[in-house]
Amino acid sequence: MRIGELSRLTGVSPRSLRWYGEQSLLSETRTSGGHREYDEDAVERVRTIQVLFAAGVPARHMAGMLPCIYTGTTCPATLERLEEERIRLRAQAAGLAATLERLDEVVVQARALLTTV
Repeated sequence: MRIGELSRLTGVSPRSLRWYGEQSLLSETRTSGGHREYDEDAVERVRTIQVLFAAGVPARHMAGMLPCIYTGTTCPATLERLEEERIRLRAQAAGLAATLERLDEVVVQARALLTTV
């Protein structure tokens, strides 16, 4: 599929898709006319990349992680990076949960103030 179709199917801009290729996050082939072409698995790869970006994983770390995700094979350095990211994400999730609890308290207090006015 061409870059426009991949963009349409994933909601990711062509510019971002080109950048993914430059960062070795997404592979492509070129037609004789120089157009980028992607295989059918590219949609799932782009979605995986988006999830990792949303989780705060930097592209430089992602490039080493993606082969492990796609093939199920890894090396000690990649496994270590995956474990570090998992620890970082768990800490981030715990921080967000604490923030949510505090926000819940503020909302309850604000509602109590409104009912007394």
